[in-house]
Amino acid sequence: MVNVKIKLWLLICLLLLVVGCTEKETSIVLSEDVPEFVKESDFTSIDWEKKAVEFGNSNMVGNENKSGIIGANMPSLNGQKWMWHLWGVEALGSLTVVGLHRETNEVHQILTTGWSLQLGGKNNGADAHAPSSVKIPKEGEWAILLYVDKQLFDTLVIEIDE
Repeated sequence: MVNVKIKLWLLICLLLLVVGCTEKETSIVLSEDVPEFVKESDFTSIDWEKKAVEFGNSNMVGNENKSGIIGANMPSLNGQKWMWHLWGVEALGSLTVVGLHRETNEVHQILTTGWSLQLGGKNNGADAHAPSSVKIPKEGEWAILLYVDKQLFDTLVIEIDE
């Protein structure tokens, strides 16, 4: 009986060792110029199952009553204009947009003019908005992290196919 328990214990240890050695490393690859307030830990809370959805009357895609984008309902790798909308923003500071490609774990700037832009006033029922040009570097699933005045505000998960 003791021999069987020892063999079973050794088998379990061996299986744990094999599983531990074959797990894929999932470290985030931050670009050198990413803003200093963007932390690797910001990416650990991404719920990849919570996809951005269409809502409202203006083909807005996002997380209703938090953040939405007009233009993201037909995402393209060729560059396009997106209008960002935020609810629950009290001061019109800066919006920083950071993209994480799920497959590669690479962090990218997707705004064509830099990492951040200035928020404007109310628009389409949102408390703040900002027009922008975006360029998504590759197809796949993306988490778009939105920071308002250097604080993580929301995350949008979208699929870019073309």
